Amino acid sequence: MVKPQRPIDYTGPIVRARLRASARPVFLALVCAASLSVSDHATARDYASRAIGGWMVSASKDGKGCFLTRAYERPGGTTLLLGLDIDGTNRLSVLNANWSIKPKDRLKLNFRLSNSSYPAHFAVGMVSEGKQGFVTSFGAKFPSYFAASKNLHISRGDVPVERLDLDGSSAAVAELRNCVDDQRVKPAAARGEGQRLDHIPKDPFGPAQKRKSGR
Repeated sequence: MVKPQRPIDYTGPIVRARLRASARPVFLALVCAASLSVSDHATARDYASRAIGGWMVSASKDGKGCFLTRAYERPGGTTLLLGLDIDGTNRLSVLNANWSIKPKDRLKLNFRLSNSSYPAHFAVGMVSEGKQGFVTSFGAKFPSYFAASKNLHISRGDVPVERLDLDGSSAAVAELRNCVDDQRVKPAAARGEGQRLDHIPKDPFGPAQKRKSGR
């Protein structure tokens, strides 16, 4: 359960300066995430996407994490994506064709799960495959809260944004973690890292190579 923190005086100049400084790296990270479209998350070759209830679990193309998606039948066709990287970071995106959010818009939204809440939480606008929406990130325990929750309510102040059923999220997040574990233990060579061509020596500047070069 996320406990409410003691109220902070946001009017003080020191607090405002600290908030600007702390928000800057978060904003840049979310902007990078927002620049990725849903189609960029192409499935990794060695992990087959699989349906878990109403959810789809897939590996990211870069092999650095996985994500789960769910589509909701409603005006504009809402799509929810929860990504989890091998370093433990997560991203939540919600998209809808009827929304007028612009890319890189700065938003403050209220997120309420069955077991926790995140009031006035920072998010960044994004566009993907004809839908507008936002991307945000939460603490390391968010996937666990997400898995144990029955629904996700999102609002902008007093204006409701979405009411999403999370039925089956427990099994979906469990498989999401399995997928991430698979990416984490995969040998570096399997991800294309550390591969060398046979004709390239380990140390091109070693004594043997110097003799071959005639120097």
